[in-house]
Parts: sequence; structure tokens; C-alpha cells
Amino acid sequence: MNTPAKLGVFGAAVAVVFAGAFGVGNAVGPVGAPAPAGHTADGAPAHEPGSGKGGKKTDTEPPGGLQVSENGYTLALDENRLDAGRDRTLSLRVLGPDGEPVTRFETVHDKQLHLVLTTRDLSTYRHLHPSLDEDGTWSTSADLVKAGDYRVFADFTPDAPGAEPLTLGADLAVTGDYEPKAVPAASRTATVDGYEVTLTGDLEPGASGKVRLSVSKDGEPVTDLEPYLGAYGHLVALRAGDLAYLHVHPDGAPGDGTTPPGPAVAFHVEAPSAGTYRLYLDFKHDGKVRTAAFTAHAGAKPAAEAEKGTEKDGNDHGDGHAH
Repeated sequence: MNTPAKLGVFGAAVAVVFAGAFGVGNAVGPVGAPAPAGHTADGAPAHEPGSGKGGKKTDTEPPGGLQVSENGYTLALDENRLDAGRDRTLSLRVLGPDGEPVTRFETVHDKQLHLVLTTRDLSTYRHLHPSLDEDGTWSTSADLVKAGDYRVFADFTPDAPGAEPLTLGADLAVTGDYEPKAVPAASRTATVDGYEVTLTGDLEPGASGKVRLSVSKDGEPVTDLEPYLGAYGHLVALRAGDLAYLHVHPDGAPGDGTTPPGPAVAFHVEAPSAGTYRLYLDFKHDGKVRTAAFTAHAGAKPAAEAEKGTEKDGNDHGDGHAH
């Protein structure tokens, strides 16, 4: 075949490949483009978040906290690097679809925004409630005595037509000497400040499962838990590895006529996959909020790990319940 003929064949082939790629691009949309409302990225109907009915979640629906932007809203930290120490000021803004700071939020679980900080190794946990300035800046003091790679989660619902609850996540570097820890082995009991908390129930991969956490002190059940954030306990669950923020909601509420003030607090937890998870229960008794932490598995346990007895309160969960 002579040279002009070869070039002609080559040009035709390139045109075919380009046309095919263009067609695929139009079919799936631009990379990173949001899916149509009510649908997943592959065009399938989206799972209704927070249904708590045990339905399987679609593979393409991401858990909360993995994205810094979602549905047009962005979590913007004023500083993404701080020195380790106590009483560090942490400030942030939630930017809306117009790029401006959001100043109106719905009240959910007694607060307009829940701020959770954890290190990547899950050994440090803080649950904070910052204050909102008129210009849309949220700020709070945080004890960051341990250096490390932190993840900052903002859990909120914009006060806007059609807005849905969101959990956005951003990275925060806390400088200083840092030695990451291994995630503790799974345990059904945890102790904190003389309280023992027992976990019953299991996480179900890809579905909503029900867990109960029962509080006792000095061997006696605690039957006078105090309301905290609209419930007798508040549970945060994170997936080890990528720190996916799980959807959790309490079963019942104080004053509903059926939910007792202890010793057990029940929650529906949606685990997006098999894996290892870290659960943090905040509960209030005698006027103080305490945190009990657990490691739990969804699906089969790792072959090298067996469940241990009681997890002692050796990690840094702090008294980070700022109001």
C-alpha cells in the first residue's frame, strides 16, 4: 500500500475512534458531572437516604463525608494546617451553589451544624458545635493536643428549598510528632469514667441494621440518662480506611411516651459495605457528656482478629462536646 493510501486508512480509523469516544461521552456525561436529581451516576433511581428500612444501597451511591463538595455545597476550612495544642481555633464556612457562604441552616438534633473531628487512625475523636457569625463563618475552640492527619466532618441541612441533609469532609493537618495507632480489636463492651457500655446487634453490609448500647455504672443499669441532641444518646460511625461517615439515627426520642431513659439506646446504622468500623456513643448522665468507643465489623471478621473483652478508654476522645 502506498503512503497516501496508508494515511487515508489511518485517518479513517482515527475518525471512527473519535466518533465512538464522543458518543460514549455524551451517553455518560462529563467526568465528575453530577447525576440527575433522584438518580445515581449510572442513571438508576437513587436509594432514599435515611429510610432506615433495610433496603440495599446502590453501589454508586457514596457514603457521607468522603467529598468536600456535594449537591452544589462545599466545605471550606479557613486553615487546613494547625499546630498541635489545646484551645486551637477552628473556623470554616459552607459555600452554597452561588459560591457565597450559607447563613441559614435547619436545626437537626438540636443543632444547626454538627462538627466531628477524627484522626485517620481513629484514635482521636471530637464532637463539636461551633457558633455561626453573621458572615457565615462557623468557629469553635478545639483541643488538638495530638498531631496527625485529621478529617473534619460538617453535618448539616441548608435552610433552602429542596435542600437535603449533607455530610461534607475536609482534611486538616495538625503538625507535630505523630505515630499512628492500630485500630483496636472489636469489642462488645467499653468503659469510660466508671461507666460500662455494652453493644448488642450487628452491622449489616449494604443495609440498615439495628444496634443497642446499654449503659451501666458500678454494675447497675443506668435508667436516668439525660437527653442529648434530641435523644438519649448520639452515635457517630466511621469506616476504617477511608473514614466514610455512616448514616445513623436513633430509635425513639425523649418524651415520645415509649422511649425509656436507659439503660439501652437503640440506633439504626447503615453500613455501606463489609469492613471494620469505629462507633462513638455520646451519652449524658449527671450533667456531663461522655464518649464510649467501639470497633465493630460488618460482614465477616478479619481472619487474624477475634473479639476481645472490654475496651478501655485509652484513646483520646476528650471532652470535646463544645456547645
